[in-house]
Amino acid sequence: MLAYLLIPVGFVLLIKGADVFVEAASSLARRLRVSDLAVGLTVVAFGTSLPELAVNVTASVQGNTGITIGNIIGSNIANILLILGVAGLIYPLVVTKGTVWKEIPLSLLAAIVVGLAANDRFFDGAPSTLSRVEGLILLCFFIIFLYYSATIARNVEEVPSVAPQKVLTLSRIGLLIGIGFVALILGSRWVVNGAVKMATALGVSEAVIGLTVVALGTSLPELATSAAAAYRKNADIAVGNVIGSNIFNLFFILGISALIRPIPFQPRANLDLGVLIATSVLLFLWMFTGKRHLLERWQAAIFLIGYAVYVVVITFWLK
Repeated sequence: MLAYLLIPVGFVLLIKGADVFVEAASSLARRLRVSDLAVGLTVVAFGTSLPELAVNVTASVQGNTGITIGNIIGSNIANILLILGVAGLIYPLVVTKGTVWKEIPLSLLAAIVVGLAANDRFFDGAPSTLSRVEGLILLCFFIIFLYYSATIARNVEEVPSVAPQKVLTLSRIGLLIGIGFVALILGSRWVVNGAVKMATALGVSEAVIGLTVVALGTSLPELATSAAAAYRKNADIAVGNVIGSNIFNLFFILGISALIRPIPFQPRANLDLGVLIATSVLLFLWMFTGKRHLLERWQAAIFLIGYAVYVVVITFWLK
């Protein structure tokens, strides 16, 4: 019973902690006279992935590697099928040419790179593990992505502000950063410990809990951001938030997790990675099906149905 209480309370702490942390960091950036675009591309994008980062660091330190890999792959699948599905149902999403030809293929590349790095047994017969060296390689890809994002920032003249407008005092900024950090740490510990207890009680693997319960919970900030953006008919934020989060999750968070503790990669996880690659390819193909560069409502509905089928399959067939 305790596990079922720890997880929702932990999620509340994670989400509120991330929200408080982003508000404080954005206000600090404004005090330092950093542009709205830079804040949006860094602080806000980082903030929506803070729950995944907190959970993965905690799981890596505690040695719960099943949750580590499951959380990232599951979150990315949820980002495309569930979050874009919900956002696309709210309002058809127009996707920019740059996102279609650059960001979406880059997120697909990230999934392929992780698959190649983790499947050592296909190359040298050794047990499949995402090692510390491979974690460094993922972080190098992330640095390249940051450089690319900075290049975009220089080429865009004006982007609507998505960061909080209020500028706080330095003492309040410090207090909020401290509160947000503590909430993230406590929330991540409760989510991981609750997930382990739940997996034991239900007789399923940590990976399945990571792919479903934990992944869905840590994706709530992305869901809220993209749904709100779609409601306001701001497709760039709705789509960019999802694609950017997927790249961030695979290159940065998984890279950090592997540096802390090498992550064993079970052959069964290739199915989940295959689903992630397939959904990324489908998202790219949707851009040329029906109306060009538009995620229509019927396509979004197929994404949602696909996510429901995926969750049922991994929960009941792949225990």
